[in-house]
Amino acid sequence: MGIKALPEALVLARQLDLDLVEVAPMANPPVCRIMDYGKFRYEESQKAKESRKKTIQVSIKEVKFRPKIGKGDFDTKVRHMEDFLQDGHKVKVTLQFRGREMAHPELGSKILDQVIVQLGPLAKVEAYARLEGRNMTMVLAPDKKIVKKEKDTKKSDSGPIDAPETAVDTAAVEATPPATEAAVASEISEVAAADVGGVAEIVAEIVVVDAAVEATDVAAPAVDEPVVEAPASE
Repeated sequence: MGIKALPEALVLARQLDLDLVEVAPMANPPVCRIMDYGKFRYEESQKAKESRKKTIQVSIKEVKFRPKIGKGDFDTKVRHMEDFLQDGHKVKVTLQFRGREMAHPELGSKILDQVIVQLGPLAKVEAYARLEGRNMTMVLAPDKKIVKKEKDTKKSDSGPIDAPETAVDTAAVEATPPATEAAVASEISEVAAADVGGVAEIVAEIVVVDAAVEATDVAAPAVDEPVVEAPASE
């Protein structure tokens, strides 16, 4: 819009029902923009929320060892370290010396080397072991490529693969009994109908036979019996 006087710029903003916002106060002349300032602030807050969601908060977890640690405790602590690294956290390994153990720092270096070997490619050394007073410390960081592959593998393995097949099989099993019952019911009805028909035919035959017998009795001619006369007495 070019260079405008402040009163003229305010009039233009009021006419558009918008705000006059100074975006570059140190410029000569200062740069202003006509906009909806409330909408601008809302959009900026949403962008800030999205950027906070994408950022990963990395924290440092500390795991402590002793020079005379047992094999079982050592494996348990290393498993915890694996979980921390897979979650994207850094791990600070602290080896604590007590009393005369300070005379053998090589024991601490040996344990830290075993930790690196057991973790393998999952961790990379960010700060190598160094002795600070009575503690020997080392910082490990997760290898992002390895951690990402393991997370993708877990997601693919945890998916419900057999759920649809199970649902189909269950539906088929549930649908089978009604069909069987219907077939049995139809067979029973057919047998019953056949039996009723047979009985009806037998009854009809008996009725016909009885009627024929009655007709024969009615149609038979009457036979005159001979009259026998008694002889006359002399």
